[in-house]
Amino acid sequence: MDGMETAHESTRSTIDAAIAAASAALSAADPAAPAAALPLLREAQQHLTVAIDEAMAAVLVTEGGSIRTTGALAGLSENAVGPRLARTRLLAAYGSETGRVTAAGVERARYDLEEGRHRDGTDLPEPPPPMRFRARRPT
Repeated sequence: MDGMETAHESTRSTIDAAIAAASAALSAADPAAPAAALPLLREAQQHLTVAIDEAMAAVLVTEGGSIRTTGALAGLSENAVGPRLARTRLLAAYGSETGRVTAAGVERARYDLEEGRHRDGTDLPEPPPPMRFRARRPT
């Protein structure tokens, strides 16, 4: 199995796992109990975010898409895509010091994948979770 096939399989399994986890969370959510459903809906959203991010990385690296076009397909602005790509298996190792993947990082990842030298980022520290709203004081 060459580097390109390995990258496809790894990305596919990551997306499959995220979709399965999101489906499980959605199935467990009971619309009749909104307060109990909210944490499950949030969990599903987090898993879907992983699936979307990994799919965007796959489009960019293996299908040759642009950051702008890929972001538009996902309903995101071009500026929102870079930080999300930096959390993916395919592109985490190609991010900048600011925590973003740029077009130059995508080009390097494509080249490395073609040459069989792709870095998958498994040796990198776990990225910080996406920022979430936190109330300043209890209500």
